[in-house]
Amino acid sequence: MTHPLAPRPNPLPAGGERERDVAAAFILACEAELAAPKPGNVHHFAPGHGMEADDFIASARAAAPFIAAPGLNVGRRILGAVEASWAAVGQNTNLGIVLLCAPLAHAALTAESADLRRETVRVLERLDVADADAAFRAIRRANPAGLGSAKEHDVAGPADVTLRDAMRASADRDRIGYQYAHDFVDIFETGLPALRRARARGHDAPRATLDVYMAFLAAFPDSHIARKYGLATALSVREDAAALYAEMEGAGRDEAFALALRYDRRLKENRLNPGTSADLTVAALFADSLAAILASARKNG
Repeated sequence: MTHPLAPRPNPLPAGGERERDVAAAFILACEAELAAPKPGNVHHFAPGHGMEADDFIASARAAAPFIAAPGLNVGRRILGAVEASWAAVGQNTNLGIVLLCAPLAHAALTAESADLRRETVRVLERLDVADADAAFRAIRRANPAGLGSAKEHDVAGPADVTLRDAMRASADRDRIGYQYAHDFVDIFETGLPALRRARARGHDAPRATLDVYMAFLAAFPDSHIARKYGLATALSVREDAAALYAEMEGAGRDEAFALALRYDRRLKENRLNPGTSADLTVAALFADSLAAILASARKNG
């Protein structure tokens, strides 16, 4: 396994300015997410679940050229990013992040307007069987905990439906599949509004990221926890998170971080990792940067 702090070539992809901007935005989103003390997940304040923050930084740098590569479809972006991440760190660190960020990146790279949400819907509607087949290969490579087998559209075999249809089949039990089935609604209607509110209150970037994460964790049961430990446990975490998020509402940065870290220790003692909420947080931060890239491109002609 390549050491995550070893010297690396420039991770930006071949291509034009848009590709380089998208790759840089992906790396920035992955690194920014680690700067917040996200309860139960990996961050710079504490490792967790056998992983360190440096593993995620190395994964982001390895995946970025594929996330933003010119000429790839969504499925190939997913497969290339997952394979590169596995080669860099030897474990599954970012499958959910990649599944969420690849369509967003493709939307920005092929944009026909400055509206990222509209462009994302366009990309999701055009996903095909080839996208699904490549994504299935990526999922098999990552081999996420609790994957098991499915009665419908099992990733163990070749795809026979579009990637969106395959994700629709998992939407009732997986919040990442839910995004594909519902036009990334949680990104655009939970994550980005939480980010805007945090900035309006004058929060710095790590505190704003924490608010985004807590907004997701408080909004619905984390599907990574539900897959490993059952829905009842995931619902209990959601209830606790909602109470904590409300308590953090009027707290300053230091107090909010102390509250988050106290809950972080509790979750990790019980081996509970709200990984889906963390993946959604990266995707929201990435979407925020992509929206700015599209707005700038439209402004500059």
